Amino acid sequence: MTQDELKRQVGQAAVEYVLAHTGAGVVLGVGTGSTVNCFIDAMAPHRDRFQGAVSSSLASTQRLEHHGFTVIDPNAVTSVPVYVDGADEIDPRGNMVKGGGGALTREKILASLADVFVCIADASKRVPVLGGFPLPIEVVPMARALIERRVRALGGMPTLRANPDGTAFVTDNGHQILDVRGLTVGDPLAFEQQVNAWPGVLTMGVFALQRADMGLFATATGIETVRFG
Repeated sequence: MTQDELKRQVGQAAVEYVLAHTGAGVVLGVGTGSTVNCFIDAMAPHRDRFQGAVSSSLASTQRLEHHGFTVIDPNAVTSVPVYVDGADEIDPRGNMVKGGGGALTREKILASLADVFVCIADASKRVPVLGGFPLPIEVVPMARALIERRVRALGGMPTLRANPDGTAFVTDNGHQILDVRGLTVGDPLAFEQQVNAWPGVLTMGVFALQRADMGLFATATGIETVRFG
């Protein structure tokens, strides 16, 4: 199966999970990325079952609205029964690296609202230890150089994320992203807490405080379901 086929397969599996585990009239939590796009597309025929959706990015909001979903401000909800999102890496305990699409801060906000965080991905995203994928850090622009120095002191190699035309990438929140290579994250929770405490960091792409509760992983032989303790 191609990677696109695997993404469609796991997107459909997530639809089946959500329909089986939520009642009518709830608010659906929706993440960002190409795999989540497959989930949104597959969920579209069932949109009238939901009160609406909260979305982690402008891109997902536009796709949801295109399919006729009502997109709700997260400030208007106290919780969502399930949040569905992808991952750039996920370890055996459900800790993840996310933010390849630049929506990491909003993704953490929605994950913290969710009763159940379901990670959807192809099986290649499963790793024994986080750090192979560059670690995103969303920073206030005036703190970029400060954060770069702190990352280098840990042994990391930070690069300012850029658009194809060479200009600095700007998140939906108006900030910049440093992508950090060369770090192995043996203790995701401690590392996330350490970097989040640096002045000028909005958030960073290790999801340990908001790790996945379960994973749906597409393989050549079908969907593998993993529940993280």
